[in-house]
Amino acid sequence: MSTHRLTERSVGNRKGEIGWGDRLSVDPELGAAWHEPGDEAFGRQINPALDTPQQRRALVALSLVPGLGAARIRALLAYLRSPVAVWKAGRTQLESVPGVGPSVSEAILTFDDHDAVDRQMRRAEAIGAVLITPWDDAFPDRLRQIYDPPVFLWVRGDLSCIHRGAIAVVGTRRCTDYGRQQAARFAAELVRHGLPVVSGLAYGVDTAAHRGALEAGGQTVAVLGSGLGCVYPGANRSLARAMVKNGAVVSEYPIDAEPDPRYFPERNRVVSGLTLGTLVVESHREGGALITARMALEQNREVFAVPGPITTSASEGTNALIRRGEAKLVADVDDLLAELRLPTADTTGQVTPEQDVATSLDGDARRLYDALGSKPVHLDELCQTTGCSPSDALVALLRLEFDGHVRQLAGKQFRRA
Repeated sequence: MSTHRLTERSVGNRKGEIGWGDRLSVDPELGAAWHEPGDEAFGRQINPALDTPQQRRALVALSLVPGLGAARIRALLAYLRSPVAVWKAGRTQLESVPGVGPSVSEAILTFDDHDAVDRQMRRAEAIGAVLITPWDDAFPDRLRQIYDPPVFLWVRGDLSCIHRGAIAVVGTRRCTDYGRQQAARFAAELVRHGLPVVSGLAYGVDTAAHRGALEAGGQTVAVLGSGLGCVYPGANRSLARAMVKNGAVVSEYPIDAEPDPRYFPERNRVVSGLTLGTLVVESHREGGALITARMALEQNREVFAVPGPITTSASEGTNALIRRGEAKLVADVDDLLAELRLPTADTTGQVTPEQDVATSLDGDARRLYDALGSKPVHLDELCQTTGCSPSDALVALLRLEFDGHVRQLAGKQFRRA
């Protein structure tokens, strides 16, 4: 047992509480909330027994260890079961974790910056930020399911607004008036259909999307590439305050972390990971919005793009996404909602043609139609998803094709017509 660090200062910095490295009673049969990155069980398990001030404080301390990083923290937690257990581990235990070599274990064993952790907690309380962890049921389930989820989120506002579903609206900082208008239009329509808008609070398309959602009376969430106590860009601080009242502002970085170039690509995985799909409004040939689109694809989320004039550089990226088949072209919100199989009516109670088709089907035809979307699906995958035999599936799919509901492509691939 290591005798290092964090044993003299209390968890809440109040006399009488247990220190991070002190012994405490932990049920060895507790179900771990942490798994290897990419393990689907990570997305299913919640462990309220780990959601204590002591564990949260120990987790914040791990995030401040130089050179540790989110991936190594996840690996440590997968093997050692809780943040407190990491601090109680010895060198041999630490170095048995993949990716944790002598230098990283030494950094953990010698970390003793109690003041830095205290400052985090005090600053969080001062600005009204709450820490949520993946073993807490307040942590968004969709984010918990991605390959590389953050080890925690600092949150100001109410992040529960996205639990039913949300859409990311992203694009270039150097947008045109067309891009700004489209971002605001799509955001307004999305929130009218009950779908909060998620973006990155950057200049340009992000700002237009957040404002469009708020002006339409909806909710919106910003994922920062800085700490919550250092909102960037500064010109959007008033916008961030409005979002706290009608949505949330979140970050995985230390409370007063200044914006850093490496943070922005990292935070883009959270933008896409929180949502059902990502809409790219405008993007130059290269840019952060394309990184978000790529991450959404890697997370098996839908990607949409608004087409733009071929003469405008701000549309080169979005047009390329469409041309390569990596994004679905959308001209309005109904296109996007239909692709996600969500109701395309607002409060009128009207249904879409696709819903009419679905209600007219039953048996194998209904199961196969429900399993299809705009992207081609192989017959074998359809049979596995629906439980149909290949022969029964082919008969039902042929009937759907004759009726104009399904299209067959080369290689026994099918999609909705």
